[in-house]
Amino acid sequence: MILFELFLCTSMDITFIVISMLLMIADGFTVHGPSGPLVVPLGSSVVLPCYVDEVFLPMKDLEVEWRRTDSETPVHLFLEGESRPEAQQQEYHDRAHFFTDQIQHGNFALRLDNLTAEDQGKYRCKVYSQQESGETEVQIYVERLLVSGSNRSISAYDGEDVTLNCSVDSHIKPEHFEEVSWIRTDEDILVLLYENNKTLTDSSDEQYRDRVEFFTDEIPKGNFSIRLKSVRTEDKGVYMCQVFAGGLSANATVVLEKLGFSLLHITVLVFCFVSGSGAVLLLCSLIYCRSKNTVSRSTIWNLQLSLVFFPNICMSIAFFFWGLTEGFLHETVTCCALYFLRSVMLIWALPYLKYLQDNIKTWIRFFKITREFAVFTVIVYSVLFTYGWRKSAHDTNNDRRFGSGLFFGFVVLSCLILSADTFLLCILAMSFFQLFQLIMSIAVPSPAFFIVIIVQALLLSFILFLHFLQSEFKFLRRRWITLLWIITITHLDIILVIYIHLTILERENEYVEWICIIVFNEVLRMISFFDNRVTDELENSGVQRQQQTETSQQGSNAFHLCHEIMYMFGAVGLVLLNSVTLTAELILKARNGERVLKDLRVIVFPSECVFALYWLVLQMHAYWKIDTTESTHNRRNSDQGDNLSFDIYI
Repeated sequence: MILFELFLCTSMDITFIVISMLLMIADGFTVHGPSGPLVVPLGSSVVLPCYVDEVFLPMKDLEVEWRRTDSETPVHLFLEGESRPEAQQQEYHDRAHFFTDQIQHGNFALRLDNLTAEDQGKYRCKVYSQQESGETEVQIYVERLLVSGSNRSISAYDGEDVTLNCSVDSHIKPEHFEEVSWIRTDEDILVLLYENNKTLTDSSDEQYRDRVEFFTDEIPKGNFSIRLKSVRTEDKGVYMCQVFAGGLSANATVVLEKLGFSLLHITVLVFCFVSGSGAVLLLCSLIYCRSKNTVSRSTIWNLQLSLVFFPNICMSIAFFFWGLTEGFLHETVTCCALYFLRSVMLIWALPYLKYLQDNIKTWIRFFKITREFAVFTVIVYSVLFTYGWRKSAHDTNNDRRFGSGLFFGFVVLSCLILSADTFLLCILAMSFFQLFQLIMSIAVPSPAFFIVIIVQALLLSFILFLHFLQSEFKFLRRRWITLLWIITITHLDIILVIYIHLTILERENEYVEWICIIVFNEVLRMISFFDNRVTDELENSGVQRQQQTETSQQGSNAFHLCHEIMYMFGAVGLVLLNSVTLTAELILKARNGERVLKDLRVIVFPSECVFALYWLVLQMHAYWKIDTTESTHNRRNSDQGDNLSFDIYI
């Protein structure tokens, strides 16, 4: 009896279970998902829930399919007892995985790795079993990328180190950051780049190279702040930290402003002020002393020497410190050299001032214009030689370097000879050495370029033979002919030199600045040429240097006044102009963060050319005066000799 009852109960339980299963299959089965949307960090992994109650589901007929509801993109598929990765969309390969060992227990969840911004959306899990099916949906929200910088602008003194803040508010791992870049937005300059888990310092703009760095230990924490070393006034501006991760991008900005003057900046301003104000005060003192008959000439002479040396040395020092802070190498070297050598030209031009005739001392003869020309040429072409040498650093063929070095050696040798004594052939040869050095250092122009060089050589050679032609042919001794060839050849030579150097330097970034320097150097060369010719003519006539001054001073008082005005323009006006320009440039750059003038050479050398051209005209006038006077004197002697011979014959 007891056994019968036990059997009956067991049969009833089995029947109930079978009936329940049949009812569930008949009504379909329920597929469960999450209770709400899933919010997950960018770059992380997420499990998309999908399960049924623990019932018996035959694996043979079981199919589980995951798709995007918005595009019906296949994410993953389980069929006939195994997962089918070949059915996946390419973008989900190796990123979407089933928990295979859990499927037989009704767990059809999907793990999605390395979430990107594109993964945000709705996913449908659909289960098929024995002609029946069920489904559920999962909503994914990807946590957005948040990047923060600095709420306030940053102030600093020139030369200090500053930190530009950039932090990423996310749970993204460092390896998931595709790119983090710092950009100077106002000039679109790349400051620093982090890519593929590496800091690419070589990609930084030259202005920031070796001056910026990440805090490497802070990167795993999402801190991409950078340290900017030795801040300059030109660094003033808006900086943007731009982050790319998982297909998303975000950015934050930092403003760097209010850069105060450093000690070097103040030094530049002091020397500019001392130079400009000193020149004005010395000029006023000189004028006052000249108006007083009680002041000795030695006092006037000392004031004149102070006016020559003091402002120019101060400006040279100012440009030197400018180069240490804001200036470029080429700008600094050439401007410093010019102001260091300006005293030579001012002392050389002193004999043209009438009131100093009695005070000219023998040591002034040391200051020859050819020496300024020689020293300045060496400095300028050494800078060009260094530039060309660096430019050809990657050339496998060293012929250009060898040729550039050879011709630069010839230039230096010619300058050494000129500094000892003046030789016309040396002046002429130097110009060709300079041109060929540039050709070998920078560029090889078209064959027509060499024709221009030959024409220039013929022009300069013509000057040497013109005196001989005038002695042979009487019709060439007329004053207007002499004046015409002097003006024509001088202008043609300068024009050809400018054209040649424009052809060579036209592809260089600083070609305008270099042309200004070359023109000034060419004017110095022509002054040296005519000064040498005038000196030779006077010495051949047994006339001393002082007589050259007297010859040049023949004329009206207005002519003497013109000399003095132009001399004071060079001694005071140019110093004042350039000191004010340098001061204004420094102040404006500190305020605006960028230079108004890209290079001060475009102001310094053209203005200096105006001063030098005046003395070139005087030298041309002196040569014309002496040459025509000598021709007239020779013609009179010849006529007297003819008359004397005729008288003797009679």
